[in-house]
Amino acid sequence: MPILQKLMLPNMKMPDNHIKSALAYFKDELKAHYDAQEIESMSSILFEHYFRLSKTDIMLHPDKKLSESELLKVIFAVKQLKDFRPLAYIIGEWEFYGLPFKVNESVLIPRQETEELVQLILKENQQHSALKILDIGCGSGCIAISLKSHLPSAQVAAWDVSEAALEVATKNAERLKQSIHFKKVNVLTVNANEMEHYDIIVSNPPYICDFEANSMDKNVTAHEPHLALFVPDDDALLFYRKIGELAQQKLLPSGKLYVEINERLGEEVVQLFKQQGFQLVELIKDIHQKDRIVKASCSKPS
Repeated sequence: MPILQKLMLPNMKMPDNHIKSALAYFKDELKAHYDAQEIESMSSILFEHYFRLSKTDIMLHPDKKLSESELLKVIFAVKQLKDFRPLAYIIGEWEFYGLPFKVNESVLIPRQETEELVQLILKENQQHSALKILDIGCGSGCIAISLKSHLPSAQVAAWDVSEAALEVATKNAERLKQSIHFKKVNVLTVNANEMEHYDIIVSNPPYICDFEANSMDKNVTAHEPHLALFVPDDDALLFYRKIGELAQQKLLPSGKLYVEINERLGEEVVQLFKQQGFQLVELIKDIHQKDRIVKASCSKPS
């Protein structure tokens, strides 16, 4: 295997072409960089994605042979993981709410907390038909596309300021056969008079303060788009203020606003929305009991 031999460092043990050897190599090379549980999770995802092999498959057929090109995929993945490149970007795909989304460094990697946001919206609005929904800051399109897939009668629009993100989102919608109206919009400068009215406005905007970057994982700060992550330390509610203003003007009378938040800023977002005139504002915790979602409506339920 001349190509493999050229890639390996002098003191690096080269895996043979059996699955068990490739898996052992993956875990051994990364043990100094990640904890055991994370390595186990990453190996399961990578071997399933690249080779369609589950944990059970590997246990039952440990001597299954990989081709040289397949082994190269494992070696390249290890090299990138050592540089803390997220696995999602390495394999180019990540699952969100049961759907496979293509991702690259132009978009945030979809997260479990955001699945809870989608789940809440579906739970509270599943019985309604012909909803008009706007997703502000759509990134990969995971929120908009997931909502549309479970609310097929809904009209879903999605905005982002990044052309590269919109390109990813558009391709995801096409692959997943969901009709979404994507548009390049800077929410901080958009004129509400140019907007339609909506039953639901949802957003997972930038909400991490600049000072928090120092305590974040390197795989996030070095690779995920800062445009979608960070806000100035002196104006952490920048996006919520503008989104709340737009929602006040463009939500239909029974409409609802749903936003994902920084766990540190739950009460601040609640107070902001109340000051803006929302009649019913609710702070909701995620599965880890952290403040994660704020829901607001313009009118109290009858």
